[in-house]
Amino acid sequence: MNRSFFAVPVLCLLLASCAGTRPAPVEVRPPVGTPPTAVPATPPAAAAVPRSGVHIVAKGDTLFSIALEHGQDWRDLVIWNRLENPNLIKLGQELRVAAPEGGMETRPIAAPGVESRPLDTPAPSAPAVTEPPPSAVDAMLKREPRGGVEPYSEATLDRIRSAGITPQPSGAAVAAVTPAPPAATAGAAGTGAPAIVTPPDAVRTEDGVEWSWPASGRIIGRFGDGSNKGVDVAGRTGDPVLAAAGGRVVYAGDAMRGYGKLVIVKHDNTFLSAYAHNSKILVQERDTVKRGQRIAELGDSDTEAGKPRLHFEIRRQGKPVDPMKYLPPR
Repeated sequence: MNRSFFAVPVLCLLLASCAGTRPAPVEVRPPVGTPPTAVPATPPAAAAVPRSGVHIVAKGDTLFSIALEHGQDWRDLVIWNRLENPNLIKLGQELRVAAPEGGMETRPIAAPGVESRPLDTPAPSAPAVTEPPPSAVDAMLKREPRGGVEPYSEATLDRIRSAGITPQPSGAAVAAVTPAPPAATAGAAGTGAPAIVTPPDAVRTEDGVEWSWPASGRIIGRFGDGSNKGVDVAGRTGDPVLAAAGGRVVYAGDAMRGYGKLVIVKHDNTFLSAYAHNSKILVQERDTVKRGQRIAELGDSDTEAGKPRLHFEIRRQGKPVDPMKYLPPR
């Protein structure tokens, strides 16, 4: 009886100790001398890879600078990318910078005016043109002789003298109509050196485009000097800036930092030219210009004050090229 009484508590203690015991954690260790295995790092997110004909917007980009970089009209970028606001582009945004395949730029053609009237109504007659009475200046114009060479005779000489015409030797006539050579153009203000003037008819044809100098003046900066993407030509404020080749104005404004008042002309699907730091712009976007046409006036906008210059660039497929390889030699 007593032995059974003591056996019950001992059995309860054994059961309680078995129920509260947990297996010890087992740690697996590599053999001695085995180098620790490196934990693979999480690969970074892959950067966007630019595709052909697509530009990924980076910090500092504007639609105008993107268009210049790729040799396009910024208005075409607006159409190709269906942009509602050309001033609102986002970092990392993909923009199409080439025309879609099979795409075509369409422009409205102004229809000529058409006058409608009944068939039995005669057309209005053109107003009669009356010749204005001769003015005092017109009366002073000499209309004789009208041309040709008359044989010499005393009667002819008397008739010419009676008309108040004094005959002159042929040498004097040639001297009278021979234009005087143009005076040398002064150089940049403060330099005292004469500017190098290229004749306006000096033309150089490269890659199917006829090029001529956009300004006459000393070259003060060349392609590749530091970060120069073109050439700099010194001059005076108000000097004419001419289109270096014929084409269409795709930009005229001052929204591009570092260029001041800027004009960009697109010549074909390959070339465009840029004219920067102007004091005044004389053309508008979408204007068609001819080579040698005055498009701006030289100045110092967004450059060193008091040192007017023209910064001129030629871009091939949007990439800057050395203008000296396209312009006539100087």
